[in-house]
Amino acid sequence: MASNCPRTIIDLTHALVPGQVPACPGHPCYTASPCLSLAAGEFANVHALTLGTHTGTHIDAPYHFFADGTTVDRLDLSLLSAAPAVVADLRGKRARERIVWADLADAAEEVKARGARVLLLCTGWSRHWNTEVYSTHPFMDAEAARRLLDLGVKVLGLDTMSPDKVTADEECADVHHVVLGSGGIIVENLTGLGTLVGGGWKRIVVSLLPLSLAGCDGSPIRAVAWDDDV
Repeated sequence: MASNCPRTIIDLTHALVPGQVPACPGHPCYTASPCLSLAAGEFANVHALTLGTHTGTHIDAPYHFFADGTTVDRLDLSLLSAAPAVVADLRGKRARERIVWADLADAAEEVKARGARVLLLCTGWSRHWNTEVYSTHPFMDAEAARRLLDLGVKVLGLDTMSPDKVTADEECADVHHVVLGSGGIIVENLTGLGTLVGGGWKRIVVSLLPLSLAGCDGSPIRAVAWDDDV
């Protein structure tokens, strides 16, 4: 039975700090510039923001890779608001090592048992945020992603910049095409997933809500988690 104790909310979102947010080539760099200031005697504090749809912790909607895919403002919010989630512990994976089905077997069993539609991959790579090492993260096997979708997973979240392999001389989007092509959703650049692993959390629930950006391919989000058993 749930208690009346205050619920602990875990923030899974990287803070957006100008000059400290990795951006893929061609994507806008994040800036936040004061345009009104109380210190300058003006009416209020107001900032002007420059950011892309894939800035920081964010969602990829199917439209990101498919011209007829669902845009971010039309995503099914029932998948993203107070959604039961399972976390796969992949912290033993090395740089640019492939995540295969055998690595996900335990999490897959929990997905089936709970009927969860959100799977979070905890590689521990968020510790390398804003460093050169960050892009060398482990990456997912496309066939493993396809098998997760067959289990009913609709949202794949990672503490890396992509579920696909990232290199300077090769663009790969195999997992993006598998997940987004099925109408699924990808959440990238999460942090703090290690808190949810082995901490006695029994019924993890997450909210991964995007901005309602009409006609857009993605959106920064504020991702949070809590234990629904408390």
